[in-house]
Amino acid sequence: MPVNPDLVGRVFPPTPPYLVGREKVREFARAVFSDDPQHLDPEAARSLGYADVVAPPTFPIVLQDVTLQQLLAEPDSGIELSRVLHAEQRFRYSRPIVAGDELTAQLSVTGIRTLGGNAMVTSEAEMVDAAGAHVVTATSVLLVGEGDA
Repeated sequence: MPVNPDLVGRVFPPTPPYLVGREKVREFARAVFSDDPQHLDPEAARSLGYADVVAPPTFPIVLQDVTLQQLLAEPDSGIELSRVLHAEQRFRYSRPIVAGDELTAQLSVTGIRTLGGNAMVTSEAEMVDAAGAHVVTATSVLLVGEGDA
C-alpha cells in the first residue's frame, strides 16, 4: 500500500507530559559524545543562567519519537517501519530544554512528496512547556520505500 496522501494536514493528539530529568540529559549527552559542562554539571549550567543542566540540541528526538510512533501506528498511513529510512532532521528552538521542563509534543504531517515509487513524508512535532509556551519544533523527513524490504 502506498503512503496515504490524506495524511497531509493530519494532527495527532498531544503526547502525555514528559518530565526532562537531569540524569536523562546527562545520559543523552554522553550518548552523543557531548562533554560540554552545561549538559553534565548543574553548577556549570547555573553559571550560564539556567536552572539546571541544559539538554544537547538533538535531545528533542526523545520526545519526537513518541509522536512518530503515533504516525507509524496509523492503520491507513501506508507506512511500514521496515520500509522507512530517517532522511532528514531539523530543530527550531525558542529556548533551550533544561532539566525540570515538562514538555508535551504534538505531531502534524506537513507534506508528502513522491519520488518514483518512494515517498518523502515531512512532519513537525511542536513541543511546548507546562505553561504552553513553545520550546522547540522538531521537523523530520521519513523516506518510505516502495514495496517489500
